[in-house]
Amino acid sequence: MSDVPSRRYARGWGALSLAVGAVLVSAAAQSPDRDTEHEQPAAASHDVTAVVAVDGCAAGGGLCSDPRHAVVLGGDRVLTGRPFTLGPKATGPVELALRTPGVLADVTVTDQRGRRIAGSQSADHTRWTSAAPLPAGARYAARLVVDGTGAGGAHRARLDFRTAPMPAGERLTVTFGPGDGGTYGVGRPVTAELSRPVPEDDPDARRAVERALDVRSEPHVEGAWHWVDPTTLHYRPRTYWPAHATVRVHSGLDGAHIGGGLYGGPSRPLTFTTGAKIEAVTDVSAHRMAVFRDGELLRILPVTTGKAGYRTRGGVKVVLGKEPLVRMRGDTIGIKRGSTDFYDLKVRWATRVTWSGEYLHAAPWSLDAQGSEDVSHGCTGMSTEDAAWLFRTVREGDLVRVVNGYGKPMTPFDNGFGDWNLSWPEWLRGSALATDATGSAVGPAAGGLSPTL
Repeated sequence: MSDVPSRRYARGWGALSLAVGAVLVSAAAQSPDRDTEHEQPAAASHDVTAVVAVDGCAAGGGLCSDPRHAVVLGGDRVLTGRPFTLGPKATGPVELALRTPGVLADVTVTDQRGRRIAGSQSADHTRWTSAAPLPAGARYAARLVVDGTGAGGAHRARLDFRTAPMPAGERLTVTFGPGDGGTYGVGRPVTAELSRPVPEDDPDARRAVERALDVRSEPHVEGAWHWVDPTTLHYRPRTYWPAHATVRVHSGLDGAHIGGGLYGGPSRPLTFTTGAKIEAVTDVSAHRMAVFRDGELLRILPVTTGKAGYRTRGGVKVVLGKEPLVRMRGDTIGIKRGSTDFYDLKVRWATRVTWSGEYLHAAPWSLDAQGSEDVSHGCTGMSTEDAAWLFRTVREGDLVRVVNGYGKPMTPFDNGFGDWNLSWPEWLRGSALATDATGSAVGPAAGGLSPTL
């Protein structure tokens, strides 16, 4: 996404503007429908004239084309204007723009802690726009070098300003997953749980949230957020995470204006790493599971999967956790006690792939069927030795792919992490920002026991 916002998303944004070389009378003019907050002279300088005005464009009222702040440089090379405050309606990215001939040879904007604010210049170097809206209640300094405004070469200017404080009220915060970091498989999506719902019918608020949730990986990969529901987002790459990557997740919601009277609050960042790419591919028709590490075949295991009426779900699943011993009962999936299908078993080396109770586990009672027929109630059963080996080999976030089966596809979100069963275009349709991107599908692959590369 470009650092310079498009005209489509400029609607309702406030702008901070710099004009050099001529007095802008219109910038200082007041009108009944304007919310003019400041009209101050510049700091002492005998041959510098400065006019400061705050534009009153209402949010949602179209482009704010008038200057929010106009400064006129005279004979002095350096001007320091008096600090000013952007009004509460200036909730979008900040813009510094020349209204007279010349170029912005250099622009540096820093916050009160000296951190540089990301932004970009227009192609003609007459306009600088911050990459994102600036948080409320903070101080900023803009240092500019303006060239081509007349004889004498470059002029320097410093503008000190602050954003309006946040009004009182509840803040929108976010909790990231997985947990407290650690090492996970390459299929583990990033999750974001919001403290307050952001409804689908408020796309501007959803865009504000997405812009503030930053995910970066080393090495870099293409990825996007997807709204699962009004309080939940998932982030995944176009393809899986690289093996042995570092993923850093940060919220820029603190102080950000979300919409209406809602502002963001502080949230804890997240850092996690990925291990080797482990993928277990079960070919239902062949009754075999092939386990790969970074594309290299480690082992082929004879297995049994779900029989008629209890078919194992197809597609890509993600390891949710591991339980060395778990009790499994038929009544938890609707099988009545006393029926021929009822079971009550203590199962060892159980690797969970759905919240409803689908596991890869030891099934010593079905050894005769493993490798030849399907006799389970939906789980993937194998020998105790093979189940123990698999249990030691995989970790949370590793991939389990079921091909050539007869069951329904794994759903994307309501029973574990089925995120990879959406193609990339389908995934992007769940983002409030990426609405017109295209790409190839990244869903489950048909075929035999081969890894996805």
